[in-house]
Amino acid sequence: MRHPVALVLCLLLSLGIWLITNLSQSYSDVVGVVVVAESSLEGYSRQSSPSSVAARCTATGFRLLSMKLSKPRPNVIEVDPDAFEAKEDGVFSLSSEVLYRYAEGIFGTHCTVESFLSKAFDFHFTHENYRKVPVKGVLLLDFKPQYMASAPVRFTPDSVILYADPDRLADLDAVLTRPVVQKDIRSSLNGIVELEPISGVRLSDTRVTYNLDVTRYVEVIRTVPVSVRNLPDGKVLNLFPSSVTVKFRCAFPVYSDPLDDVEFYVDYEEFARSLTGSCIVHSSRLPSSVLTIDISPEVCECVENFEVR
Repeated sequence: MRHPVALVLCLLLSLGIWLITNLSQSYSDVVGVVVVAESSLEGYSRQSSPSSVAARCTATGFRLLSMKLSKPRPNVIEVDPDAFEAKEDGVFSLSSEVLYRYAEGIFGTHCTVESFLSKAFDFHFTHENYRKVPVKGVLLLDFKPQYMASAPVRFTPDSVILYADPDRLADLDAVLTRPVVQKDIRSSLNGIVELEPISGVRLSDTRVTYNLDVTRYVEVIRTVPVSVRNLPDGKVLNLFPSSVTVKFRCAFPVYSDPLDDVEFYVDYEEFARSLTGSCIVHSSRLPSSVLTIDISPEVCECVENFEVR
């Protein structure tokens, strides 16, 4: 009895070695995988419904056998919205050339795609109610003396898409960032900040990058006369006061007098439309080196007279 048992064991061992040896080698075969595309297509759901993607792949026998016998659990791939081609309402296509970029996410790291069985594959996304709103920064910034922002903070992206019920969307006109807190600022800032989540709302982006240009400045204070523009012939407009104090903040270093070509004026046409005779003092031809101006007072009281000839 021992000899037949030993023979069977030898046969099983040989079969196992043969099977392992053969399955360890590389083969080419057609494999089908269920895929869910995840993207930020404006006006559509975040994820597509499952779609089948088939390709001829090269992998070990073990890998191919595992892929054929395993349950068709969807593989989720993150797809750039620009990679899709819109076909019809809710249907977006990915060409086989584009899918090569996502081959590893679809078939795994130990599988090489030789060719896809179709030139393109369709993915279905459902419509969702949405609204595009701007990003508003919550900035708690403290600058070192004689330093300031040379331009408003820039967010990328500067707007996001909100997805929710129409009634919920009607109440939303912006999305806020989490607070950006910086102290003793003396150089430009950049970074990534999270957006404040909104209950019951899906955001197309959950974080944005920010950039803030910072420069050193010098302050120049001058008292300047105020002129009148668009004054009709034969009329006189008396201004009270006739001059204002202007505080300039100029980028350091200052190479020329910021007042060289600047004019401060009130517009007669605004006076003609005014009910009280109060007019805002405007400025023109400010040089690019001027970061901000502060005019005091900002308003002149105007009294019209006729010119005496």
